[in-house]
Amino acid sequence: MEQREIDRLGRPVSVVGLGTWQLGADWGDVEAPAARAVLDAALAHGVTFFDTADVYGDGRSEEFCGELHARHPDVLIATKMGRRAEQQLENYSRAHLYAWNDRSGEKLGVERIDLVQLHCPPDEVYASDAVFDTLDELVAAGRIDAYGVSVETCAQALAAIARPRVATVQIILNCLRLKPLEQVLPAARDAGVGIIVRVPLASGLLSGRYDENTVFDADDHRSFNRHGERFDVGETFSGVPFDVGLAAVRELKTLLDPGVTLAQFALRWIIDQPGVSTVIPGARSAEQVAQNASASAIPPLRDEQLAGVREVYDRLVRQHVHDRW
Repeated sequence: MEQREIDRLGRPVSVVGLGTWQLGADWGDVEAPAARAVLDAALAHGVTFFDTADVYGDGRSEEFCGELHARHPDVLIATKMGRRAEQQLENYSRAHLYAWNDRSGEKLGVERIDLVQLHCPPDEVYASDAVFDTLDELVAAGRIDAYGVSVETCAQALAAIARPRVATVQIILNCLRLKPLEQVLPAARDAGVGIIVRVPLASGLLSGRYDENTVFDADDHRSFNRHGERFDVGETFSGVPFDVGLAAVRELKTLLDPGVTLAQFALRWIIDQPGVSTVIPGARSAEQVAQNASASAIPPLRDEQLAGVREVYDRLVRQHVHDRW
């Protein structure tokens, strides 16, 4: 597995990591043995970067990642904090940031967390010197090695990159969400900030396995958050209407080389974008982990394939997402 160095983080990460939202909640039930099997499979396929959050199952995902870290302390566990509180600037106080950090440390079973990310905070947080001064304190106190921000919008990403000690920015980027290519990735590359790509398969749309008759479980966010009922709609199918996404997927399939799945193609497309440090697809089985990891081994996409993705995006998808995030 290719490893990519993040300048501000000071350590390399596997180009394909693992997102672990699905091991906590909101993707249907995942039993503990299956969750542990997913983590072990990722490690076996060369994954060294694991992303979790305090809100995933109220710490359940963190606990699974902590178990893995206890057995393999060289892997990098990145968690996120802030979404367990109402999203107002005053809740990002020094006391809360310390308390959130301590809780995640307990769940992960560590005294010093590798990477802590603010979890899609409101716009006002990015302008708050007090918030980032506290994060600097947490680093100086040895409670965290580094910090970053998970963002919803490109404007938030650019504000985070401008902060001198933000190590990473986590953002949605995939074949159905191209806007970060314009300014965010070049700015991060120039600043030495790592780019962590989440929702790379657009909540499974880019696996190519769904059609108009697909039904998702009631406790799956792809059922209950299609219009942003619970959190930002951009986190579900990347904000693309389901029928539009299906139409785009059918056209993207015509770009595939023999033997390459749409999921592998979509992940390789992300890996090929200059400035990307790691992409963190989720997985609910060891088989999904293996397929995702294999994307790092297929050849870079050809110019005509890259142009084909852009053409499908511009014609079918852009109007629904480009100006929103």
